[in-house]
Amino acid sequence: MKIRNTALAGIALAATAALGLTACGSGTTSPGSSSAAADGKVSGEITVYNAQHESLTQEWVDAFTAETGVKVTLRQGSDTEMSNQIVQEGQASPADVFLTENSPAMAQVENAGLFADIDQATIDQVPAGFRPSTDKWTGIAARSTVLVYDKTKLTEDQLPKSMLDLANPEWKGKWAASPSGADFQAIVSALLELKGEEATAEWLKGMKENFAAYKGNSTAMKAVNAGEVEAALIYHYYYFGDQAKTGENSKNVSQHYFKNQDPGAFVSVSGGGVLKSSKNAAAAQAFLTFITGKKGQEVLQQGTSFEYAIASDVPANDKLVPLADLQAPTVDPAKLNSAKVSELMTAAGLL
Repeated sequence: MKIRNTALAGIALAATAALGLTACGSGTTSPGSSSAAADGKVSGEITVYNAQHESLTQEWVDAFTAETGVKVTLRQGSDTEMSNQIVQEGQASPADVFLTENSPAMAQVENAGLFADIDQATIDQVPAGFRPSTDKWTGIAARSTVLVYDKTKLTEDQLPKSMLDLANPEWKGKWAASPSGADFQAIVSALLELKGEEATAEWLKGMKENFAAYKGNSTAMKAVNAGEVEAALIYHYYYFGDQAKTGENSKNVSQHYFKNQDPGAFVSVSGGGVLKSSKNAAAAQAFLTFITGKKGQEVLQQGTSFEYAIASDVPANDKLVPLADLQAPTVDPAKLNSAKVSELMTAAGLL
């Protein structure tokens, strides 16, 4: 494995009377932090622990605050940083809402028993395939696994049929990934759920022999574009985001979707949940209902994040491959195991 030391690249809200009058789960309301009027309107302020892209969440926050008047404070960090912090804080956490890029961090907080039940209004807006089976939190967006490749060096018939093929000897020294990132670890979590521990450990062993490590998905894509490696396993939106700007970091790059329910066709669900510790559960629930509602999902459809809209029948950005065409495997987000993945990747020498 070669380590490249490069820089890190950087609904209208319809709150029901039930939403306003009750705080779900064991969340409580304290004077001065919230109020829920008899007409169902929410007020006060909430704190969001945000591991999603800050610019995307800020768009949601601005629209929600304009709609409701609720003040939202963002605390930014990575999936793992934020989930570990919430678990450490426990019932004393000041967080009202937790948003992630990937599902394993949500499962970690859920397994610690720290999520309140989410409102039925939110559940009803999100198709079952983009929610955990437990319904203790919900999907808010999605991103597809993809192999970006150097189209000046590889033709389509030379591409691997399966993500698992990247562990084969013929791919030695030819592909890259960012193993320390939550994105890649979510992909491995899906592989673990789909193929089991033995197959995952074997694939990670082959990966260790074959790949080049980069810090960040965008950096890995830049390496492909620059001819340093022939391919990289990342998420789709890095390519579309660069193309929407200058395209200078993706001009030599094409995307390969594995499809066929392959582990490499995994679609990672970004999650949102309300903490039991919330001091303003009504507003926290309303925020989650808002971002999974029509206006919130249109931020995904019309904005520059290029993540998939998944709720309220809002279609994806028209530049993206439709979700139905990705032929993704079925993976219950509640079963993605970040602790076991860290253990397996550490044993393989990848962390």
